[in-house]
Amino acid sequence: MTAPFPFSAIVGQDDMKCAMVLTAIDPGIGGVLVFGDRGTGKSTAVRALAALLPPIRAVESCPVNAAKTADCPDWAELGSKKIISRPTPVIDLPLGATEDRVVGALDIERALTRGEKAFEPGLLARANRGYLYIDEVNLLEDHIVDLLLDVAQSGENVVEREGLSIRHAARFVLVGSGNPEEGELRPQLLDRFGLSVDVRSPGEVAKRVEVIKRRDAFENDHATFMAHYGAEDATVREAILKARKRLPKIATPDSILEDCATLCIALGSDGLRGELTLLRAARALAAYEGKRKVHRDHLKAIAPSALSHRLRRDPLDEAGSATRVGRVVEEILV
Repeated sequence: MTAPFPFSAIVGQDDMKCAMVLTAIDPGIGGVLVFGDRGTGKSTAVRALAALLPPIRAVESCPVNAAKTADCPDWAELGSKKIISRPTPVIDLPLGATEDRVVGALDIERALTRGEKAFEPGLLARANRGYLYIDEVNLLEDHIVDLLLDVAQSGENVVEREGLSIRHAARFVLVGSGNPEEGELRPQLLDRFGLSVDVRSPGEVAKRVEVIKRRDAFENDHATFMAHYGAEDATVREAILKARKRLPKIATPDSILEDCATLCIALGSDGLRGELTLLRAARALAAYEGKRKVHRDHLKAIAPSALSHRLRRDPLDEAGSATRVGRVVEEILV
């Protein structure tokens, strides 16, 4: 099986890569929504993320990747209780997936062969403590969207059917990608993403040439290419691990909290999720940069990603939402 294209080898798309790194540092940020044209590296970045992320410690036979046996669900049949390192899960949720496939269902084979009621875990179980990726998220069926909203809110998957009553942890970072020309995302799901970024095809000849060169090298000189960028990915992975350790110690002055609130009021964002996400993302960025406290520059850098998808539409303003956020940021955070 061919390894995915390295994360550090992706040309440009700095906002997208930064957003994904920040969610790796602090999963509580709430996921990433990547909207843009076809062929701009959205899916490539998500596949690359799987190889970039640090491994997790989990019970070897636990179907929900529990960190210790006490956290394994009662219904799980543990063949091995050994604690091992395994890659951070990055699970695809296909558009045509049934509800049973997503949440889990009765194990039909065991029911027919042994006459036993047993639970067959779904994609949400496999994604626990990892990432759940949905390509073309704006085309997802409404009943699956409702289901994901419930689980994202509670962090727990509850299955009540066929005489089964099952609960298990389902805490994951949601990553969605799509083309806005093919349909809009429901506001309820849109608000669940912590960060959003728009990606565009590079307009500079030099960048396009570099994309072609790297893709050609990946396909035709794979070993050399992977050795070079694998080392760069390892450097990013180490920086993520250091940032995770540094994160709880990051200081947040009251002036930064006031800036967060002032920005969100000026932009008219609904609720308080915008402020909370902006703060968490700014802290993660400060940790990644090796700083001891959050500065205004961190807010300026992350505000478009944290707030642009939370704005109400203004029919009199033809500028994009990220442009509107940038304009307000320049006015307030002088």
